[in-house]
Amino acid sequence: MTDAKHSNPVEIEIAEPSSLNEQAAAALVIAGALVAVADRRVSPVERDEVIRFIRDRGLAPHLDDERLFAMFDGLAERLEEPDFANVVIETLRPVSDMPLSSHLMELSERVAAADEDVHPHEVQAIKLLRLLTLVLPRAKPVSSRKQRIEQPVATEE
Repeated sequence: MTDAKHSNPVEIEIAEPSSLNEQAAAALVIAGALVAVADRRVSPVERDEVIRFIRDRGLAPHLDDERLFAMFDGLAERLEEPDFANVVIETLRPVSDMPLSSHLMELSERVAAADEDVHPHEVQAIKLLRLLTLVLPRAKPVSSRKQRIEQPVATEE
């Protein structure tokens, strides 16, 4: 990886979201982005559909549209790399205990239909998401890096 990727604050925040709400938003965005990149051409209408879906359901009110667009673009870019499956799994795993499955599936189907051309690879991406939502191990509580550092100090007192 290049230093430029490590210095991008959007990617760092996506890779290690600071809150469960941020993690849930990233999970929704990754579902839409996975379907959008499946046919090798991300249409602006697909990206817009992800944001519209999240907004219409009030699923990430703490994030503005600009942040969601940046999150989508960053994740879509990561999904074009060879380790895309790991990116999807690591983004979904922290929220696997949350009741997001129906939202993830509905969102993925809407993104596939957004450009009025459902490509066979988009159908495969939806099937992959469905499988992942069924088989991902349940999330263990994830503490922030700061909490992990402070925790041993607190237990020693």
